[in-house]
Formats: sequence, C-alpha cells, structure tokens
Amino acid sequence: MEGKFLMAAMKPRTGDGPMEVTKEGRSLIMRVPLEGGGRLVVELNAAEAANLRECLVGVTEPSRVSE
Repeated sequence: MEGKFLMAAMKPRTGDGPMEVTKEGRSLIMRVPLEGGGRLVVELNAAEAANLRECLVGVTEPSRVSE
C-alpha cells in the first residue's frame, strides 16, 4: 500500500454534552463543549487542576475581580 494513507474510523457524534471532568488513572479529563459543535478535551494532573481552579476563582468571585 505504498503511497496510500489510511485514516482511523471516526465515531459518530452523538451530541456535545455538558461540561464534565472524569478521573482516569492519575489524570483528570476535562471535556468542554465548544460553540459550533465539538468538545475541547484536556488532560490535567492534580497540580494543574488546582492551578486552573485558582485562576477561575480569581476571575469569577466578585471580591477577587479587579476593575
């Protein structure tokens, strides 16, 4: 099959679903629905998740948001 490229089969999209985080082994898998369809899938370790939490709290809590 020289010169030919095979692609992996694509799974049918059954819906974008809600934002979710699941634990898989030592990693956390975050799935975020995107406008226009699809999902952003990010693998995080515990330290990265804690850092993300602090970043989000810093911009969402009224007492921490700078004007």
